[in-house]
Amino acid sequence: MKVLIIEDNEELAESVREFLVREGYVCEIAYTCQQAEEKLFMFQYDCILLDIMLPDGSGLKLLNLIKAEQLQSNILIISAKNSLDDKVTGLEEGADDYITKPFHLPELHARIRAIYRRKNLNGSNIVQFNEISLDTNTLEARINNLLLDITRKEFDLLLYFVVNKNRVLSRQSIAAHLWGDYTDDLANFDFVYQHVKNLRKKIAAANGTDYIATVYGIGYKFNATAS
Repeated sequence: MKVLIIEDNEELAESVREFLVREGYVCEIAYTCQQAEEKLFMFQYDCILLDIMLPDGSGLKLLNLIKAEQLQSNILIISAKNSLDDKVTGLEEGADDYITKPFHLPELHARIRAIYRRKNLNGSNIVQFNEISLDTNTLEARINNLLLDITRKEFDLLLYFVVNKNRVLSRQSIAAHLWGDYTDDLANFDFVYQHVKNLRKKIAAANGTDYIATVYGIGYKFNATAS
C-alpha cells in the first residue's frame, strides 16, 4: 500500500513513516499544503494521512480538493483537535476515519488497514479471484490452494493487479505504487518488467492462468476475462 503523510510536525511524520515502512508500506511525506498539492496532482496514493492544522492552510481545504478532483484515495484525518465539530466536519467532507493526537502507531496502522479492507476489499482480508487467493494479513498468495513462494514485492504486485483488474497500468504507475514517487525520475523501468516476469513464472508453475497481459509501449493489464 502506498501512503501519503501530510503532517507539519517533522518528528511525528518521520516516526509514522518509519513505522509504516517497517510494516511494508511505501510512504511519502508532505509538510505543507503546497507540497501536498504537488504530490496529489503528480502521484496516486492508496491512503492519505491528513493533518488538519498545516502552516500554510487547512487540511480540510486539501480534503475538499481531493474530493473535487475525484482522487481515489482513502483519507484518515489526524489532528490535535479533539472536538466533535472537527470530527463531524472532516467526516461530512468525505474523510473515511479520524484519529486524534497523541495516538499509538499500532492503532493508526489498524485504522489504515480497516479503511482499506472496507473500501477496497469488501471488508475482508482475503482477496479472491478465480483460482487466486491473497491473504493481506499473512501476505500469503495461493493458486488453486497451492501456496506460492513469492517475495513481498511480488505479493504487492499481484494484489495491485487483482484490485485493478481490467485497467491498463503503466510501468511508471506500478513502479511508483510499489517503490515510491522517486521512481518518477528514473530513465527506465526494467525492474518492473523483471518482477512481472518472475510473478508470471511462479503463477504458471502452480498451473494458474496468466491473466497479466502486456500492453506494448505502456505497461500491463490484468485481464479478468482470460482463460
